[in-house]
Amino acid sequence: MTLPRLLQDLRTSPGWRGADLTYRAAELQLQSARARAGLTVQAGASASLSKVPWDGGDWALTPTVTASFALPVLPWSPQREAVRGAERALNAAAIELRSSRASLTVQALQAYANARNAAAAQQLAAAQLTLAETLLKVAQEQREQNLIPQVALLERQAAAEQARAGAEQAGRGLTLAAAQLSRVLGRGVTLSGNVADYAPVSTLVPAGVLGQPLDALIARALARRPEIARAQAGLADAQAALATAERDQKLPDLTASVQAGQFASSGGRTMGGSFGLKSGTVSGQLNFPLKEPTTSVTAPGPDGTPASREVALPSGVALNLSGTFTLLGSGRSQATAQAQAATEQAALAVDSVRQGVELEVRSRFADLENARDGLSAAQTSLARAETGLSDARARVDAGLGTTLEVAQADLALTQARASLANLDAQVALAALSLAQATGDLDPLLLTPTGE
Repeated sequence: MTLPRLLQDLRTSPGWRGADLTYRAAELQLQSARARAGLTVQAGASASLSKVPWDGGDWALTPTVTASFALPVLPWSPQREAVRGAERALNAAAIELRSSRASLTVQALQAYANARNAAAAQQLAAAQLTLAETLLKVAQEQREQNLIPQVALLERQAAAEQARAGAEQAGRGLTLAAAQLSRVLGRGVTLSGNVADYAPVSTLVPAGVLGQPLDALIARALARRPEIARAQAGLADAQAALATAERDQKLPDLTASVQAGQFASSGGRTMGGSFGLKSGTVSGQLNFPLKEPTTSVTAPGPDGTPASREVALPSGVALNLSGTFTLLGSGRSQATAQAQAATEQAALAVDSVRQGVELEVRSRFADLENARDGLSAAQTSLARAETGLSDARARVDAGLGTTLEVAQADLALTQARASLANLDAQVALAALSLAQATGDLDPLLLTPTGE
């Protein structure tokens, strides 16, 4: 499991795909809102079968084709407001998508670092066990020669048993690290027990994170974090709802309409349109009977007797303006007050989220500084262990030391290297967590150095 393979497999993990689908849902919602905010055209058909009069009339079939359209034209129409709300939701979803990917990346790298530490711990435990068993063997020989007391032999035996338990615990740690990676990647993972097979996580630290002042990091976080984007989108939605409530309270419900064509109770060829002030929508309708509509007219015939004949329906035009004014019991003032309270609450939520983001950045910045403070001491310990091993080997070459001293010095060097590697991984993970908190971590651009 190399770092490039880890980053590649992460992009097919369930969490990554779920974040993509969430963003895709926001895109589809915006497309749907834009489709509803455009021109809507509908067509239909109907048929009526009538018999007038019932006693002696004939059955008449009248098929009719209808067409209608609607177009929001004013900016406060619900359809256009829905588009603006969907756009705000999509912008927040884009930031959330990047944040989710960054969070998954940090989780995967933390599991990878845990696996590397587990492999190092396993190798260290194996070295400790070998040394402890060697010391136990020497102690047993010394006890047989009555050179050490029984309690000293028991101490060496207890140390060997502890080293054996430590080796078993290190093996379980590697198994647990594999399970953590499997959970993040959504598939089974087999890890190597050789620490040399793992690359340092420090190769993935984004440039521009280390060495940046805290104020600059906080400013970037306030501009990029998804929590703030969601809170600001909620505030914008609340402000839009407040504007709608105030407009609903002030504007009357006015509707203007026009209709032209053949007017009759039985239906005729007509076309008309209407405009609603509050809805901000222009709509129109066309009714077209496939059979020429007529009406029966009784008039004197040539011989002076009354006769009935069918004539075409007359055509005309009708204009209408209607308005509704609620005088009592509308509840609109209460709705406006409620929307005002919701807006104030959303503004407070934005402030609260901003404070939480700032606190998180400060905390992760402190974690990074604390992790970096321990590097100097670890590097000094490594240099001391290297010097100790060289001195032990020199004493053996000069006949003044034993191979056991060399083994102990070599174990101390292994411990120092593992400690320094662990601290280096902690610094890298702290930097990645800080980059995640500030929004600087872009998982799509992560490439290990030298790959």
